[in-house]
Parts: sequence; C-alpha cells; structure tokens
Amino acid sequence: MRIVVHGQQAFGKAVLERLLERGENVVAVCTAPDKEGRPTDPLKELALEKGLPVHQPASWKTPEALELMQSFDADVCMMAYVLLFVPEAVRDAPKHGSFQYHPSLLPMHRGPSSINWPIAMGATKTGLTIFWPDDGLDEGPILMQKECDIGPDETLGDVYFKKLFPMGVDAMIESLDLVKAGTAPRIEQDLSKGSYESWFRKASAEIDWSKPAQEIYNIIRAGNPQPGAWTTHNGAEVKIFDSRLSDAGGKPGEVVDISDDGATVAAGEGAIVIKRVRGAGAKVPVGDYAAETGLKAGDILGT
Repeated sequence: MRIVVHGQQAFGKAVLERLLERGENVVAVCTAPDKEGRPTDPLKELALEKGLPVHQPASWKTPEALELMQSFDADVCMMAYVLLFVPEAVRDAPKHGSFQYHPSLLPMHRGPSSINWPIAMGATKTGLTIFWPDDGLDEGPILMQKECDIGPDETLGDVYFKKLFPMGVDAMIESLDLVKAGTAPRIEQDLSKGSYESWFRKASAEIDWSKPAQEIYNIIRAGNPQPGAWTTHNGAEVKIFDSRLSDAGGKPGEVVDISDDGATVAAGEGAIVIKRVRGAGAKVPVGDYAAETGLKAGDILGT
C-alpha cells in the first residue's frame, strides 16, 4: 500500500518511525513550511534522513497542491497532527482517502486545544479519535476511538505525553491495518452531543482567586506546561506550574504561608500550594522566586 504521511513535530515523527519499522511503503512526507529561526521539524528531519521525498506547501487550497497529492498515486494519507486546512479534493485524492488523529473523544472537544479543555473542566476521562476529516471542524466520520483516565493530579503534559501520544501512534497504525483489510468504519458523529472550544490561551488561563481551589487547580493543570496559568504579584505577571490542593483558609489571593513545600495561596474555597513559577525569567521553585521578588505571607496575588 502506498502511504503519504502528512503531519509535523514529534507525533508525526513517531508515526513515520513506526511505519518504517514495519516496512511500509511511504511514498511521500508532507509537513508544514519551515519557519525562520525555528528548529527543523523532527518529522522532516527523519524523512530526509531516510531518503524520503518531503513536501511543504504553504497552502493545500491551490490547484498545485491538489496536483501534488495526485502525483503520489497514494492508497491512503495518514494525517498525524495537521494544522493547515486540507480541502476535500486533496483529502480524497488517495484511493482510500485520508484519516486523521484528534486528541479527544469526538464529538466532544472539537477544536485546537482539545487536551487542555477536559482538564480545565474537571473531567476524569478523555481519549482520542481517528476520523475521516471533512470540511467541518473535526466533524468527519469516526474510524476509531480510545479512552483514558485523567488522574486528579495529572497535568496537560502528563495526559498527552504519557497517554494520548503513545495511544495515538498505536491507533494510527491500527487504523491503517483496518484500511488495508477493507474494514475501516465511517461512523457519523452526532454533533448535538459534542462541543467545540477554541484555543486555551492566556485569557483562559488567568486565575480568579475567588473561585474554589479545585477549579483553580484544574486551570493550573490544564496549562502545565502550555500556556501556563497565571496571576500577578505586585503588578507583575507570574505563571504557575507545579502545585497541589490545600484546605487552608484566608482571603482569596492571599499568600497565607511560605515554606519549603511552597507558597500557600487562599482561594474562594480552600487553597493552592504553589511549587514552581515563572516570573520574568526561567521556571524556578517558588522559594527562589520569593527570595528574588520579596513575595511574603500577607501579599495578595491577582491585584
């Protein structure tokens, strides 16, 4: 079977590695255009190392892009972490079409920050979907889904790198095997049972200390390591990473204690023990930040 791998970054590289280990016939690799000043994409690096042709169209909406996909004479296109929109004609150019990885249980959490939002909303489960993309936003028919737990203290990094990443690579390969066997399903999504959320960015990651500690903790976990939940101290922005829950009390936003364990900050209900932060520089233990900035018990964060 002639396979096109379309993707980028570590996930795309991992999928390509698995295909090559299996001796699959990868006829082309497509990835995003290079960005000046940025490192070479890992998928591109691997493809070049293995002598595979690499293509990086700035857009897939042109006649030239369609001709490019058609020129591969591919049986299937495996879309592993694709951010550029790919129109129907290009997706359908391979004999069996194109299937794509999405890190949520579609139709839930359609959109670009589908790992952050379940954590921020306090969900205890999430998963991944392999689907046949259409022109909607993550709305195409489902080929395969896999579920995983979100632990009470797991962060975005934990859920992605320890669960959704390795599960996703396995699912992409399993999906290819179903396509080869002619048994890959196309299950229509019931969009009325799902949701679309846009980017989990700075505005979503701002901490409101009047909220219950559990809600704040979810936001911190969802933003660790990116984009970083944040508050302010003496008017300066501080990003919060490692933390834990506490039952301490106090005025919302008040630093009620600083110890070797971290800085305990009161919330609307309960408190958060902050362990690692980033101010103007690198991520550091909160004790180092306190020594540098004068953070002390009685200070009010977020004002």
